[in-house]
Amino acid sequence: MKNILSVLMIIPLMILTSCNDESVDIEPVVQGTEITEFSFLKSSNPSLTGNEYATIENNIISGRLPLDIDIHNTVASFKHTGSAILVNNIAQISGETKNDFTEIQNYTVTTADGRTGQYEVDITYFTGLPIIYLETGNGAVIDSKEDYVTGSVSMEGGRYFTDLTSTTMNIRGRGNSTWGHPKKPYQLKFDEKTEILGMPEDKKWIFLAEFSDKTLIRNKIAFELGYLSQLDWTPQSVFTEVVINGTYNGTYHISQKVEESDHRVLIGDTGYLLEIDQLERLDPDDVYFRTNKFLINIKEPETEYASNEFNYVSELINEFENVLMGAQFADPDLGYAKYIDVDSFIDWYLISEITKNQDSKSFSSIFLNVMPGEKIKMGPLWDFDLAFGNVDYSECEYPTGFWVKHHAWFTRLFEDKVFVEKVKDRFLYFKENQNFILGKMDYYADQLKYSQFENDQKWNLFGNYVWPNPVFYDTHQAEVDHLKKWYIDRMNWLDTAYKGL
Repeated sequence: MKNILSVLMIIPLMILTSCNDESVDIEPVVQGTEITEFSFLKSSNPSLTGNEYATIENNIISGRLPLDIDIHNTVASFKHTGSAILVNNIAQISGETKNDFTEIQNYTVTTADGRTGQYEVDITYFTGLPIIYLETGNGAVIDSKEDYVTGSVSMEGGRYFTDLTSTTMNIRGRGNSTWGHPKKPYQLKFDEKTEILGMPEDKKWIFLAEFSDKTLIRNKIAFELGYLSQLDWTPQSVFTEVVINGTYNGTYHISQKVEESDHRVLIGDTGYLLEIDQLERLDPDDVYFRTNKFLINIKEPETEYASNEFNYVSELINEFENVLMGAQFADPDLGYAKYIDVDSFIDWYLISEITKNQDSKSFSSIFLNVMPGEKIKMGPLWDFDLAFGNVDYSECEYPTGFWVKHHAWFTRLFEDKVFVEKVKDRFLYFKENQNFILGKMDYYADQLKYSQFENDQKWNLFGNYVWPNPVFYDTHQAEVDHLKKWYIDRMNWLDTAYKGL
């Protein structure tokens, strides 16, 4: 009996204990101000081929979205610890709310008790560069340097440039050795003058493919040297991505064309744009003349042989060359200084010599401009993809040795001590700006950090020989490092060499 009573007493105690265990207070969930996950899911964005996940660090959410997604209407998915998320005071629903991620978006996490947390959502669309879309009629291939193909062009300007709505255009190939590469350079022509990429409006625009230059920046750095100079005009340019008939074609360097224009070579209706060139490179309708040293193509104006315009400029350039090679060439009143703008000759020479540009000694893209009654000027700069050591068939591979100094006119000019002293003084200016140029190399390399990868995915460049590379590396950064070292070595060699003159 006693055992039965003990059991009966224990059972209620067990029931009470069990009830007490189940009635333990549950701690309320404390809201926070954190975003813990952020992504773009294919289920919410059908144009994606897979899910894209962003990273979160120090209240900055960053990521990339691929080409072809509608960046202006993209749906983000997210998790957070607050009660709601707002963008511009509009409540956001994960996996449903669309936003324009072209610009940085500010996400605010709110709590029921009024606390907030701020996040910057910084999403890169493809590579971060503007994207130009070229559409040709019936998908026609752009396979001629002479015949234009008709089509339309539009542009996604991204954060820094105005979009271009679909506009009629004509496009053809261009270039000489560069035309032989699989990635083709182009010339685009609008029906009306059109502003693109923040550059002054005009009809013709150049699409530089930069195929031989794996850094993609040699022409751009030459232009930066031009902006430091006293040359009248140096082309403006912008890096972009180009899609042709729906297919990605790589990173291009969009540049103003070297031609007469109010915003380009300012020679008006009476001036001349001339180019030292080669007979085999001329078009059938080109008009040219010869001096004892060079063939000179009259790029502008359109003229005919034996016309007054032709006779004037051919006689002027030949007269200058004859005086330069004559006995009194150094006379300040009767010699070469009577004919040329010496400062423009020196700046053009130094930039070409610093970069040791293959073609600038005597071959091509050596531009001059002349206004009747005024002195002959050198410039503008053009065609520097085979500069900075990017050539394997001449001594231009190496950062040592003079090159453009052996141009026939400059060889003679260097025989004048006055000219030599001016060159030496002016070189110091470019030497003082050496770190500025190195900084520009880093700046553009960073600007291209995604595009160089996508361009290589398209064209398989890194680690492979491309004519006429003297060296080739496995990464873009290694290519840029080589360029920087070559430039430093070149400046050091020239500094010593000029001091010895």
